Amino acid sequence: MIENNLLSVDQALERVLAGVSVLPAERVSLVEALGRVLVEPAVAGDDLPPFANSSMDGYAVRAVDIAQATDEEPVILRVIGDIPAGAVPDESLTPGTAARIMTGAPLPPSADAIVPVEFTNEPWRQSDRPLLDHIEVRRSVQSGDYVRWPGEDVRAGTEVLPSGHVLRPQEIGVLSALGLTDIEVVKCPRVAVLATGDELISADEPLIPGKIRNSNSHTLVAQIRSLGAIAVDLGVAKDTYTDVQLKLQDGLDTGVDLFISTAGVSVGAYDVVKDVLAAGGEVGFWRVNMRPGKPLAYGTYGDVPYLGLPGNPVSAMVSFERFARPAILKLSGHRVLKRPRVRAIIEEDIYSDGRESYLRAIVKQDNGKYVVDLSGRQGSHVMTSLVHANALLIVPAGVRHLSAGQEAEAMMIDWPETVF
Repeated sequence: MIENNLLSVDQALERVLAGVSVLPAERVSLVEALGRVLVEPAVAGDDLPPFANSSMDGYAVRAVDIAQATDEEPVILRVIGDIPAGAVPDESLTPGTAARIMTGAPLPPSADAIVPVEFTNEPWRQSDRPLLDHIEVRRSVQSGDYVRWPGEDVRAGTEVLPSGHVLRPQEIGVLSALGLTDIEVVKCPRVAVLATGDELISADEPLIPGKIRNSNSHTLVAQIRSLGAIAVDLGVAKDTYTDVQLKLQDGLDTGVDLFISTAGVSVGAYDVVKDVLAAGGEVGFWRVNMRPGKPLAYGTYGDVPYLGLPGNPVSAMVSFERFARPAILKLSGHRVLKRPRVRAIIEEDIYSDGRESYLRAIVKQDNGKYVVDLSGRQGSHVMTSLVHANALLIVPAGVRHLSAGQEAEAMMIDWPETVF
């Protein structure tokens, strides 16, 4: 039976997203803009291409001069020049003439087409390619063939990219081609990571009885960085009010935009995070009808949004996926906050406890359909089943059993070809 005071996953996510706002803009160079979100539309100041140029190595011609050219009866043209890329031709073509031209070089005046070198008698496969006095053209071309015209891609004054657009390598290339070398993007979020627990030791320390290595901080830092955000590792706080408070103050002092902690938000005698949060800010909620990840605190600390994730490694990572990831994306200015989802046919019986469950799973394609199987044991401490998973299979709240052959929804973390 669902506890009355447990929020649904959707209700909890709605509250989390309502508590974070898109960060202000900052101007950065293009090399720093990858993955960032444009604040203002990018408008072209120039045509792209900026001038008519050749798309092939060959000969600039007047198409009318070679309209009858064939392999059997080639047309012979007088070669009046050689135009490498970067040159500025100054001699116009006249009837019966051509100019050798390289890819990207500007067309000479009066030329309206390019004959690829393969359509001529030039020995173009040889390393030594002397400029011939005359060239045999063995195929006709139409006016405009193999020519890149000014503004064919982008016209000056047009909007190239809208505000809110995420900059990928191809957008970086377009902006640089247009001379837009620095742009306004949404500020990169600074996200604090705090692990709590007397049992935690550093990952490079030898194990001793009663202690475990702190894996959550490394996982969360990696998840944050994968979103293009800046991770601020606050270290490990002991299970004391004072130590947690001091660590969080360090985060405030460095100007973080979001706190994420792990552990300390359940009902144990040493779970002190909620108390610190309540004293220095506000606790919005602290439990969600979710498996794994029931203990989840959300609120503010010093007016900074705060997410307290569970301490079990899988619970922390899954909770990050459902709540922290969308929050960081919103802070960054992204408009698409959800992972892609697919409908997949279950290959085995699935059992749940009635909470909305996110089970580690492998989605594959089979005869044009998606099929899904669990990737291993589902205990919240079993990290290897996440390593082998490319999806989280969603069992809706109130459902305790899904039969093999049924369809269910899977949230994709990666795509099928990434599974090993």
